[in-house]
Amino acid sequence: MIATFAAVSLIAACSGNGNGGAEGGDAAGYPEQNITVVVPFSAGGPTDTVTRMIADPMAKALGGKIVVQNVEGAGGTVAAGQVAQARPDGYTVLMHHIGMSTAPALYKDLGYQPLEDFATVGLVTEVPMTVVARKDFPPTTLADLTTYVKANSAKVTLANAGIGAASHLCGLLFQAAAGVKLQEVPYQGTGPALTDLVGGQVDFMCDQTTNTTGQISAGKVKAYAVTTPERVKSLPDVPTTAEAGMPQLAVSVWHGLYVPTGTPPEIVQKLSGALKTALADQAVIDQMAKLGTAPVAAADATPEAHRAHLEEQLTTWAKVISDAGVKAS
Repeated sequence: MIATFAAVSLIAACSGNGNGGAEGGDAAGYPEQNITVVVPFSAGGPTDTVTRMIADPMAKALGGKIVVQNVEGAGGTVAAGQVAQARPDGYTVLMHHIGMSTAPALYKDLGYQPLEDFATVGLVTEVPMTVVARKDFPPTTLADLTTYVKANSAKVTLANAGIGAASHLCGLLFQAAAGVKLQEVPYQGTGPALTDLVGGQVDFMCDQTTNTTGQISAGKVKAYAVTTPERVKSLPDVPTTAEAGMPQLAVSVWHGLYVPTGTPPEIVQKLSGALKTALADQAVIDQMAKLGTAPVAAADATPEAHRAHLEEQLTTWAKVISDAGVKAS
């Protein structure tokens, strides 16, 4: 059955509809109702794009329907907090990115803990970031950008999707590498942030290739660099940050699927199996390639590999955020 992308009530998804929720019962018939995949950012943003790419083939593999719902706010923590409290029956799933590993270091009263309150399903993809600016922004190279922002730090605006979002983290790394503090403009997702960048309301930002490739190719934004060791095939003329003289700015954005702790292992495995099927789908591979990314290897689309990666990333980002002295209110 084809995935349906209409928004539904998260309250309804969390409470179930009485049609045989799997918690504490037989998971053999799963799914018996719509599965809601919650995205913590706005529609049209990079995490939303990745989710919608895999939703249809996952739904087909499961023999059910997947509904994608966008729940914005606080760098992804609003959605994550709601899913952590959802009924652990496999009908409420979270798609999150690197922000899952940074939130504990950023928020004093987070309300959930990634390793305790979620079961990992599998990694999905690792997306390069790009440093982009409005097309009429004066600097022409990353080195020029660094010089320009240092001389104009009081007036340059750096957009992001809120504290803890990938764009925010990349922006922190840029400011640290450049030795400058800029005016940051937070949005409810990089979708609206990129819209304002194209419109000239803000100066520059970091964003994932899944969101920027089309705008770069169309000449609607100016691209300075990609934040990975190698150039991106879909953006062959854009140098890496290392090539452009800022090797410290190295970050990619990994995505993974989660369910609340207590979800039956059989259901977690069914979801993981459907994820592997989706990531092997040629249409998904082709779509991701056009946006500068690729599915993870099958061995990484597992609960075990995902959890190990999450543990490593929690440690890594705790130090980066502590060194930056950043805290969310």
